Amino acid sequence: MAKYRRSLPLLKGGLFLSDGGMETTLIFHEGVALPHFAAFVLLSTADGRRRLLSYYARYLAIAQQHGTGFVLDTPTWRASADWGAKLGYDAKALAETNQNAIYMLTELRAEYERPQAPIVLSGAIGPRGDGYRLGRMSADEAEDYHSPQVSAFAGTEADMVSAYTLTSIDEAIGIARAAQSHGMPCAISFTVETDGRLPDGRTIQTAIETVDAATGGSPHYYMINCAHPSHFEASLDGRSDWAQRIAGIRANASAMSHAELDDSETLDDGDPVDFGRRYRNLTAHLPRLRILGGCCGTDHRHIAAICEACLPPTALSA
Repeated sequence: MAKYRRSLPLLKGGLFLSDGGMETTLIFHEGVALPHFAAFVLLSTADGRRRLLSYYARYLAIAQQHGTGFVLDTPTWRASADWGAKLGYDAKALAETNQNAIYMLTELRAEYERPQAPIVLSGAIGPRGDGYRLGRMSADEAEDYHSPQVSAFAGTEADMVSAYTLTSIDEAIGIARAAQSHGMPCAISFTVETDGRLPDGRTIQTAIETVDAATGGSPHYYMINCAHPSHFEASLDGRSDWAQRIAGIRANASAMSHAELDDSETLDDGDPVDFGRRYRNLTAHLPRLRILGGCCGTDHRHIAAICEACLPPTALSA
């Protein structure tokens, strides 16, 4: 039985952390080979699961130290049909992998959760295509494609699903509809280019308003991920209704463009202190911002810097 599916605690206030750039941390800091950038393959071996548990534990310890909640995402950003086929996973194997990812996280929640610091289990969904390029599917096609992964999570203790690094409004609509049909709370997270717009030139405002209009406002909240704060902070009007639908940020450490990151053979981990300051500005500007984490190039240092910058001294010393 899902613990928080009927009432997500992060919608009631308080600060929730999430992890950083899982794939970039594993590849560049730990030397782990991730074919097609797919961390879910690590679930198939004891050593892989050990690495994942160790990775999550660093972030959960930070949340525990500062008394915050946590949104604990599965390592399943690539665990959908097209990517699974490239890695030798059929539909049954993918369903089992997505479910096993939640089972692993329930153990972590049992170890780290505290009464005033809930841990929400989130099934992570990624785009059908490359997260740095414009997706081209109709909303109906996207709903059909992503439904099996949503269905797999619905049969576990997952509290919600979160779709990250989306470039296509139609794909976001399809995922939101799939989540709604399976009774799963859903978060939709878009990525943007250096001009703060989706790859097709449309704004975050248009993306959020279009998805809400097409789904009856079914996403529980929206996020922005896989872009540096400098790419989108100026485009967010915190007083507008659409911006108040944004509850989470998982930014990149690097200010490079997606194209530059694709071509880079080294990791740009930016400046964690500056990263934290930018999050402090975002929290001041967006009144409903609740979930703070990282994406490519970020690690536990960046999440710790967010805490230092965004939490009041009384919370830090508690």
